[in-house]
Amino acid sequence: MDEITIDDIPALTLGAGVLATGGGGEPFVPRLMVEEALRRHGPVPLVQPGDLDPDGLLLPLAVVGAPTAFAERFFNGSEPRAALTALERHLGRKGVGVLPIEVGGGSTLLPIAAAAELGLPVVDADTMRRAFPRGELTHFHLAGISASPIVLVDTADNLVIVEATDNPTAERLARAATTAMGMIAVGALYPVTAAQAAAHAIHGSLSYCAEIGRHVRAIQEGAADGYTALLAATGGRIVFTGKIVDLNRRTEGGWARGTVTLDDLDGANRTLRVDFQNENLVAGEDGLPLVTTPDLISLLDVETGTPMTTETLGYGQRLTVLALPAHPRWHEPDGIELAGPRAFGYDLDYVPFGGHGE
Repeated sequence: MDEITIDDIPALTLGAGVLATGGGGEPFVPRLMVEEALRRHGPVPLVQPGDLDPDGLLLPLAVVGAPTAFAERFFNGSEPRAALTALERHLGRKGVGVLPIEVGGGSTLLPIAAAAELGLPVVDADTMRRAFPRGELTHFHLAGISASPIVLVDTADNLVIVEATDNPTAERLARAATTAMGMIAVGALYPVTAAQAAAHAIHGSLSYCAEIGRHVRAIQEGAADGYTALLAATGGRIVFTGKIVDLNRRTEGGWARGTVTLDDLDGANRTLRVDFQNENLVAGEDGLPLVTTPDLISLLDVETGTPMTTETLGYGQRLTVLALPAHPRWHEPDGIELAGPRAFGYDLDYVPFGGHGE
C-alpha cells in the first residue's frame, strides 16, 4: 500500500486494537477524527523512511495517558496538529513526515489524521511494533536517541513542553503533566531525522497493522480459517479461552493498573490471570507465567472478535486470549532489560515465546 485512504481505516483500527494489547488509547474517537481528516484532505501518502530527505525532520506522535480516562474525556480534534506544529516551532524546523510512536489503539490513527491536515506523508514504521505504557520503551531509546523535547497538548488546548536530561526522567515529567491534564493528552516526542528512522525504527508497522486487521475482520465475518490465518501471519497462538470471573482495575499514577481473571470456557478446572498496566503485561495459569512482556497479550471478544481495551473489560465477558511474539529486537538482552517483566516490578524472568517480524 502506497497511500492510506478512508477505506483502509477499518482494518487499521482492528489491527491497532490487537497490537494495543489493552492500551494505546480507545480507538473510537481517533477513528472518527482520521476519517473526517481523510474526507476533507484526501488520501495520505504512505512512505518508507528511506523515501525522504535523510536530514529531514520526522514528527512522531502518540496518545499519552490512562485508557480509563478515555471513557470520560474526548479529543476535540485539534490536539494532534497543535502538538506537531508546536514541536516544529520549538525546533525551528518544518517536518517532512509524521511517524507513529506505536501501532496500538488511537496512537496508530492520530498520526494519520495529523499527516492529512498538515499535508505530509505518514511513515510506514513505528518504534515499538505494539503499545507500551511508558515513553522510554522504544527502539529509539535502545539506540540512544533522546525523547526530548516532548510537546503535550490536552483536550482543553493546554500545552506543555518537557526538556529532560534522559528518557526515563522525560517519561516521569511527561506523565506528571499528563496526570494534571486529566490523564489524557496527545504527545509529540522523539523528533528524529529520516536517516535516524531508517536506521532504528521498525519498518512496515502500519502495513503489518492493516494485515492483522484484515484477518480480524475475516474472523468477525465468520471465516472458518480466520484464526488459523491470523496466527500464521503473526506467529501467534491462542493460550486460553475463558470468561471473566474477577476484575480489579484502578487508575493510579497516570496508568490503568489491575488484573483480570478468567475461568476456562470448556469447563476444565483452569484459571488464567492477566496483569495489566494500561497494556496487558503478564498472563499466568496456576501461578506460572505463560506469556510475558515484551511479547503481546491481546484479548478478543469470543462472539464479536473485537479487541478489548482494559477500560472496556467487564464481568462475564467471554474472551479469547491471544499471544503474539514481539519484534525480535525486543528479545535481545537490552530489550528484555528495558521491557521485560522485571522492568515493571514483577519478580519473574521473561518467558521465551519466539520471534516474528522484520
